[in-house]
Amino acid sequence: MATQVITIKIDSATKKEAQITAESLGLSLSAVIKGFLKQFIRTKTVTFSQRDEEIPNVRTLKVLKKAEENYKKGNTSPAFSNIGDEIKWLEEQGI
Repeated sequence: MATQVITIKIDSATKKEAQITAESLGLSLSAVIKGFLKQFIRTKTVTFSQRDEEIPNVRTLKVLKKAEENYKKGNTSPAFSNIGDEIKWLEEQGI
């Protein structure tokens, strides 16, 4: 299979971080980009993830804390037969 060269412009800090990250996973930056392009072709979607940078907002933190407290107390959600009952129950929980 003949290979082609793709040239992209990117700031040096991003390139360096990408190389370090790829190497930490045992991959070359070229292999990462090739894999991304193959996934792009296969799925026809572009997906970005910033797992380390995702910080829940105040409301989400409050809901998570309340859910953890309820779980520890054994207070888990019941099964519902319709969405109206579910929404009512959630509102009663302050969610």
